[in-house]
Amino acid sequence: MAAHRLRQSVGRLFAMGPELGSGRRAFSAFQAFTEVLRLPSKQLTKLVFPLEELHEHFVPGSRPDLHLNIFHPSLEDIARAESFFTASARNRIEYLTSAVRLDHAPDLHRPEVCFIGRSNVGKSSLIKALFSLAPEVEVRVSKKPGHTKKLNFYKVGKYFTLVDMPGYGYRAPEDFVDMVETYLKERKNLMRTFLLVDSVVGIQKADNIAIEMCEEFALPYVMVLTKIDKPSKGHLLKQVLQIQKFVDTKTQGCFPQLFPVRRKHLLLSHPHPTEAAGRRAISPTRGRTP
Repeated sequence: MAAHRLRQSVGRLFAMGPELGSGRRAFSAFQAFTEVLRLPSKQLTKLVFPLEELHEHFVPGSRPDLHLNIFHPSLEDIARAESFFTASARNRIEYLTSAVRLDHAPDLHRPEVCFIGRSNVGKSSLIKALFSLAPEVEVRVSKKPGHTKKLNFYKVGKYFTLVDMPGYGYRAPEDFVDMVETYLKERKNLMRTFLLVDSVVGIQKADNIAIEMCEEFALPYVMVLTKIDKPSKGHLLKQVLQIQKFVDTKTQGCFPQLFPVRRKHLLLSHPHPTEAAGRRAISPTRGRTP
């Protein structure tokens, strides 16, 4: 069980000491995570490894064609990713600038990762949650779809730049295609794209356009399933399996693991372990191939 392996690595985490990050906020985050590890295994799995919990509902041998790729980051992996997103004097995390076109974007040499998805899929909420260890960074979140109209650039220490893309679909900017397609096609330091899909409705026509762009431009990308706490467990399992099958059979550049995000956890003001696992996935240091 992933929960058991995660508990085994607690001692190694604290043995790593200061290299994982400094400051009261970072220590508080790790302390909060160890509190989560004390939960019963079933609750821990549901909280930290929701796809594994769904996997347990399969009847063994009933559908050999259906499977889920389960990603199990170690606690050390999660803690190291937390250190990337923990603001300090040596690790500055800040909003840089916004741009309406690629030729207006800053000329940066650090690796970049970008977040893209349909309007109201929860993109800005996820980014805000990722920056929960740097509360001075303001990420505007709106209940109205189509709030993000520009490419927003955020510096994540010396490691990489995170780019919040405008949402496509309802209330998308009129020049969305020119803005986003040009960025995806020509941004040389773009290392990974995170494509958010609403787990309630699955992959829509507008999502297919974004997927086609990623495939056409040979971009390594990851599918993030948002709002997994909104549908029933049966509906969620159906959607997850359909999306996993799509990734396995219809894509070339998509990372095989799906990353689920709970809607209610994005509303919390303190760091959450599922956010920490997400931070581990964002690391762009593995090159351009997933």
